Formats: sequence, structure tokens, C-alpha cells
Amino acid sequence: MDGDLRVTARVSIPARELSWRFSRSSGPGGQGVNTTDSRVELCWDLASSPALDEVMKDRARQRLGGRLVDGVVTVVASEYRSQLRNRDAAITRLAALVRDAVAPPAPARRATRPSAGARRRRLDEKKRRGETKRLRRAPGD
Repeated sequence: MDGDLRVTARVSIPARELSWRFSRSSGPGGQGVNTTDSRVELCWDLASSPALDEVMKDRARQRLGGRLVDGVVTVVASEYRSQLRNRDAAITRLAALVRDAVAPPAPARRATRPSAGARRRRLDEKKRRGETKRLRRAPGD
């Protein structure tokens, strides 16, 4: 990867902060399966990265808590035979992971009640359904 990793319009991770590791994949690969390092691990040190402000960092730490090891996020890709395709998959995965982690929380839900018409329609439908089932019964039940 030559340039920075664009996460959102405001957040971009510099390429120098990403570290790559390659190893042999356990998946399919034909004759080259034992010689090609196609499995990709992409690591990013969230804790020491200046790419995020403190609010986003705290949000990301909270949401990615189970995935962080000493403040480092690691993404693995090994589903393709080609290292290049696995690199692209890892980049896409990391961007999506960080995008979801730094997204602002959803607005609080405003409690609402069903309208009188909705309640009436629900009860009418329940009555119709009960009548249908009553008519299916054998006589004398």
C-alpha cells in the first residue's frame, strides 16, 4: 500500500503506522501452498496513533476492547491464494473496523406509543385471526 488508509472523511491512518506480517496460509493454493506467504496480518497501534483525537480514541478503545492487545489492533486475511488480494482484504477490514469503532453513538430513542388507530387495527386483526382458527376446528370442540 502506497498511501494512507482513508477511514472516514476526517480520519486517515498514515501508512507508516501500519505494520504488515506475512506467513503461509492454511487454505487452498495448489503446488505453491507450501512456498507462498499469502496469509496477511495488518497491525495498527491505536494507543499511540496521532490519527485519532482523544474522544475517538476512547470510543475506539471501548468498542474494540476485546480485539486490542497492548493497544494494537490486528486484522488477518487468508481467504485468497494471492498475497495481494489478502492485503486488499485486510486493508478493507481494518478501515471498516475503525470506521465502526469511531462512529458517534446513535441518538437516544424517543419513546412513543402506538396510535389509537394502530391499536384498533391490531385488535381487529387478532379477532379476524381468531375467527379463522375457530372455523377450522372440528364441530363439537
